Amino acid sequence: MDRTAQLTARVTGRGIAYDPLGTAPSGTSLHVRAARVLAANWTGTSTVPSRYLYPHQWSWDSAFIAIGLRHLSPLRAQTELETLLAAQWGDGRVPHIVFSPSVPLDAYFPSPDFWRSSTAGRAAGAPRTVQTSGIVQPPVHALAAWLVHRADPGLSWARGFLARVYPRLAAWHRYLLRRRDLGGGGLVSVVHPWEQGMDNSPCWDGSLARVTPAPAHSFRRADLAHGAPEDRPTDLDYGRYVRLAADYRDGGYADGEGEFAVEDGGHRCRGGEFAVEDPSFNALLIASEHALARIATELGSPGTARHARAERLTAALVERLWDDASGMFLCRDLRGGPIRERSVSGLVPLLLPGLPREVAAALLGTLRGPHFAARTGLVPSYDLRGPAFEPNRYWRGPAWFNTAWLVERGLRAQGEKAAADALRTAFLRAAGDSGFAEYVDPDTGEACGAPGFGWTAALTLDLLHDTDGAVETGREGGDRG
Repeated sequence: MDRTAQLTARVTGRGIAYDPLGTAPSGTSLHVRAARVLAANWTGTSTVPSRYLYPHQWSWDSAFIAIGLRHLSPLRAQTELETLLAAQWGDGRVPHIVFSPSVPLDAYFPSPDFWRSSTAGRAAGAPRTVQTSGIVQPPVHALAAWLVHRADPGLSWARGFLARVYPRLAAWHRYLLRRRDLGGGGLVSVVHPWEQGMDNSPCWDGSLARVTPAPAHSFRRADLAHGAPEDRPTDLDYGRYVRLAADYRDGGYADGEGEFAVEDGGHRCRGGEFAVEDPSFNALLIASEHALARIATELGSPGTARHARAERLTAALVERLWDDASGMFLCRDLRGGPIRERSVSGLVPLLLPGLPREVAAALLGTLRGPHFAARTGLVPSYDLRGPAFEPNRYWRGPAWFNTAWLVERGLRAQGEKAAADALRTAFLRAAGDSGFAEYVDPDTGEACGAPGFGWTAALTLDLLHDTDGAVETGREGGDRG
């Protein structure tokens, strides 16, 4: 049996790699509706999160979207990731936005003329032929690439998909591990709230308080034309986001140029006004490092070193960010120490196969406890009992579908099938009832943000198809992804 035939044989009985809409699995109506959202948001080479609110390509959105697209069209899923990675910078970073030249500048802020990637990012190897932002987003991409490959290995091998994306993904991880270990403890730091993906989380309030906001007259918020002000970040927070991004741009997008003393540790760290180690960002890097090891093995190279690195990162995550008193992982401000706010970011490490048993057990207890047990059965983005909780404001309490998907997969990774099934059911119900909203009120399920949201539709498809549900993130396990 040749190589392609062997790979194709492995997925027999795994589920559906491609099926026309008329032969969809159970939940056909929801399947068709989700597929229509992705069709409406498809540009020909990538998928926008929202035609009106987010009219460009976003980094981690595209990774989640590819995970869902693999069930409709593995070719489109591969193209999604290839388009994003084609905009990678020379230093390895994958920018958080790839701008479409056909979209007017005033349709989204910050626009390409704010980031000035091809000039301000020249020393960091920004591409000359496409405009991007200069910051990054969580590294879900290797995990997405592995799952996309598994959906149709024959097509993947015929197109050379893994062989082409592997070096780019390796360079992406290398950038993070070498350039963003600003605390010196082995974990990656984010230098802007937008990089972590949970942009407006109360976890950032204390760190952002050090930042002088950009003057209100210096920018125009395009988001308020398409979203209710009470659902969006405040003008003060937005002004601080703009200031951080402008300072990073004006420094040539260089990482860790400044140095400061850490009050509680006596050693010195690198970074600007905002430098935070985040559990979700690092957990996704670990999961993707395991996936990159699987890709390396598939290409004929040993993945042992990458698995070992993932295990070292897991140990560093526990050592630096685990908090016994909270029963979960906390963010760490490199200037100020642990950030004592509970957010969904601290639950995402459930994905990881190498968690100590007592840590996993405590996480499960926290997830089921009063801080995160919402009436809808979804997972709020922030502590239901926290002082900054707002059920409808961006990342300050609403339930998001991408984090629900990650926690659902984490529950399955920890052997919690009944809890995972319940979260899956709640996800599918809320996604359908809300019209595939960007996010929802965690107690009422009321739709918030943009309707017809890309990753909501994509991850709905994934949960409809992949009923086994476990994401392959460790050394063991069969072809379950």
